[in-house]
Amino acid sequence: MTTATTVIIGGGHAGGEAALALRQGGYSGRILLISDELSLPYQRPPLSKAFLTTEIEPEKLLIRAPANFTKAEVELVLGHRVSRIDRSARTVHLDDGTEIHWSHLILATGSRARRLALPDPLAAEPANLFYLRSLADAQRLKASLEPGRRLLIIGGGFIGLEVASAAISLGLSVSVVEAQDRLLARVTAPEVSAFYATLHRSRGVRILTGAHIERFELSDDGARLSGVTLTDGQHLEADLVLAGIGAVAQTELAEQAGLELDNGILVNEFCQSSDPDIYAIGDCSRHYSRIYDRRLRLESVPNAVDQARTAAHSINGVAKPYEPVPWFWSDQYEIKLQMVGLSEGYDEIVMRGDPQQNSFVAFYFAAGRLIAADCVNRSSEFALVKRLVQARPSDEVASALADPASNLKDLL
Repeated sequence: MTTATTVIIGGGHAGGEAALALRQGGYSGRILLISDELSLPYQRPPLSKAFLTTEIEPEKLLIRAPANFTKAEVELVLGHRVSRIDRSARTVHLDDGTEIHWSHLILATGSRARRLALPDPLAAEPANLFYLRSLADAQRLKASLEPGRRLLIIGGGFIGLEVASAAISLGLSVSVVEAQDRLLARVTAPEVSAFYATLHRSRGVRILTGAHIERFELSDDGARLSGVTLTDGQHLEADLVLAGIGAVAQTELAEQAGLELDNGILVNEFCQSSDPDIYAIGDCSRHYSRIYDRRLRLESVPNAVDQARTAAHSINGVAKPYEPVPWFWSDQYEIKLQMVGLSEGYDEIVMRGDPQQNSFVAFYFAAGRLIAADCVNRSSEFALVKRLVQARPSDEVASALADPASNLKDLL
């Protein structure tokens, strides 16, 4: 009798959690975790934050100790890439020619940094150009963050602003170039964008919004970026350049295997792809949300962990649909931003607290219902705010939400 085998491709939060959740749920077959990195699954959020400014050994970033995987009898295949999935033979082919049979397959391939459109042709990528997705990326960037250097950050999203915060604290000169007319434009309201622009400028970061790069300037030997020229004629010199312009789902293996794609691997509420024996979880997957009535591809640790558990439950025969309200966080300077829900499409915003005091909540309503909230330095309220967004109350509660004296618990 053939032993049931679940193969997990990808060693990030999603892949690591799926492996352990399978065994914790009673899975008795083989579990193989394949990762192109040599490390066990590690925490990625600190890479743009504390890892850059403090002495943190890579081992401290591990999500679970090695003993957890040993105890769960998870077979680790590290430092290898999967080159091909054969659905008919139910095998995956590794870069060294190894073939592994699977009964169930979990794709946790994550996402990769979107690359800059650099001058063509370049002999090689500029030595002072950085992206930030992996531990290796963070180690390389950290080694270059020396006081007095000029860091140019392209992109005013979370990665760019978190690195700006770290770099300023290390004594670098920092400029942020954002093509949109405000920071964090895709994920938050103008009021919150304005707060973060003011915050960064007060710490010495040069913020340029609505700024478009006309050309990249190269050093005389062509090996480095020396700066950029904007379409309005401004020239920004740089010693280091970080591109934080978003991420792209890694779906090449799924595409080769003939799975259905649409800005990610399409999955149902149990994280099953168009092949019911192949699951997709984390950054690479895209699921339908009844709450927001559209398909979502979420890049967050909570999403990765929750989808991993959903897939494990399903494989173990106790299917539980995945239908959470997403949440995220970001640390910049001493300011903690905690977000719950998705504010896209909001038509009303209610503010609780005072941005000038670095402590407030922005509540978002759409069609008369609460759909999201951004909490700035309100960690003590965040658990209640999450419950409120999950409950989706009507806008009749708006005046109470705006009143700092009101008790959020009463509104539940």
